[in-house]
Amino acid sequence: MSKKVMPSAVREGKPGSSMFPESSLGEAVEGISTGREVDWEPLVDYRRNGVSETTIHGAVAWAHGDEVIHSFGGNVLCYGRSMMKPFMLKAFTRELEDATWEQKAISVASHNGDTEHVATAQSLLSEEEWPLMLTPLDVPLIQFGRQVRRPRRWYHTCSGEHSAILHGCRKKGWNRAGYTLPNHQVFKAYMEQIRTYLGEDWKPLRIAKDGCGLPTTSNTVAELAQIYAGLVRDKDDDWIWEAMNKNPDLIGGFNRLDSTCLKAGNGKLIAKEGADGLLGLAIEHPDWPKGLGIVIKIAHGWNSQATWYVARAVMGVLGIELRNPYPLHRQKAFIVPGIVPESYQEKLEKVVTWDEWDPDQDKFNLDWNEYSAAMTRKDPFSNEGI
Repeated sequence: MSKKVMPSAVREGKPGSSMFPESSLGEAVEGISTGREVDWEPLVDYRRNGVSETTIHGAVAWAHGDEVIHSFGGNVLCYGRSMMKPFMLKAFTRELEDATWEQKAISVASHNGDTEHVATAQSLLSEEEWPLMLTPLDVPLIQFGRQVRRPRRWYHTCSGEHSAILHGCRKKGWNRAGYTLPNHQVFKAYMEQIRTYLGEDWKPLRIAKDGCGLPTTSNTVAELAQIYAGLVRDKDDDWIWEAMNKNPDLIGGFNRLDSTCLKAGNGKLIAKEGADGLLGLAIEHPDWPKGLGIVIKIAHGWNSQATWYVARAVMGVLGIELRNPYPLHRQKAFIVPGIVPESYQEKLEKVVTWDEWDPDQDKFNLDWNEYSAAMTRKDPFSNEGI
């Protein structure tokens, strides 16, 4: 009896084959390096009594104005994801000028979906306009998992951005149907903003659909750092810098890295997380008068704790004290010096990744060789001085 072969949608010539990858091994695209081919570098490792149990790889780029001054881990190509919300909303700063500071902040947020986040996002639209909002159904984020609630669009981390875009489209007179598509005026306006930092001729190698449905462009980490340096240069051109610093807990929420960075910066920086291991920092600093942009990308994606350690280190050498994340379980984190320029490496040694109340708990206080040598089968307690 012959074995029945089921038709496959991924085989060439079969219906729907264009909607699937050609191979589970991945296809090679000329000019685009995959994560397997990138020169990732270790950024931080977690050690138990001196032995590395986990090593987190990634890439870091520093830019002073238009100049990339430091790169570690390769010039990785990635998508800017939600880290680019301040630039998406630059196309609507005039239309949102009369909004409250809370509404302005939620427009560039990737929020936890708390009550205050949802209420502020909803306030940007009339209730009759709510069905226009096209974020996917989601539930509120909490720091250590997900709450069991009925999924709603407003819980989605990008609902503030979407409602602000719809608010802005109405005031501009743009058709709000299809606002998430790459052929809409929203995306064209976003591309114009990015080109003010990267040049009129810049084109992305790839455009993809972000998790919220809006288009996201591919950029190298060096380009992203240059763009973030531009935020410092243009900080007084609109309300984005001030709104994020006035309402840091609306940008992310409780125990979120970007919200905590904003509080630590005391108005001297902007911090924004992006999905799959991204953090962008725009820092006003006397050492870097043209504006300092720093971008961190974690190779394996979302890892808030590892990103937090790296952020604490790069901010610490600049004189900005970001608290440590919650401690590791009986391990300690150790920073790789290459994440900062050579001129800052002496200062890096003084940025510790633990607190006074968090001593080593991953080793025994006695040398195990000496301890066991005093034991005998006849008297197993001889090493205890009894």
